[in-house]
Amino acid sequence: MIILASASPRRRELLSQICDFTVKVSDCDENCTITDPETLVCELSLRKAKAVKAGAEDIIIGADTVVAIDGAILGKPHSQQEAKNMLSALSGKTHSVFTGVTVVKGEEIHTFAERTDVTFYPLSQELIDRYVASGEPMDKAGAYGIQGKGCVLVQSISGDYFNVVGLPVARLYRVLDQIGGLKADA
Repeated sequence: MIILASASPRRRELLSQICDFTVKVSDCDENCTITDPETLVCELSLRKAKAVKAGAEDIIIGADTVVAIDGAILGKPHSQQEAKNMLSALSGKTHSVFTGVTVVKGEEIHTFAERTDVTFYPLSQELIDRYVASGEPMDKAGAYGIQGKGCVLVQSISGDYFNVVGLPVARLYRVLDQIGGLKADA
């Protein structure tokens, strides 16, 4: 059985494209002092995967996504003002989206990070206010969802689009295939 250790509806939707799975939300401690975004998402994905109890043959997938710009790591905003500040910081600039993924099967652990660079158009305060008022930014790293209303903010991307949504499915597919986690018809 494959288990996704995440409450994210976006991750569920993406993972459903490549395999059948069940969800067990991880309740691990996500407080961390790591300042390197790639190291941070790998550590948090590992914590999430290891916090889920499963059988020896089960496969657990943990994931974590952050946005990084100018040395700052942006997680999910805690208030509308914080969301506005994040979007203002991203306006007209290129930032990086990092997703760490850990796949655990018994004692076997595979952890990787995927990076995608995203460039935003310059954003007016009116657009930022309207977007934040929609509520969409509040549960997303960097305060935007590229797959939703936030698509109008994005000028270009370099890398895996699905990584920005929250799960680099093509790379994850290869790890699952390598450890024998996919059925022959997948």
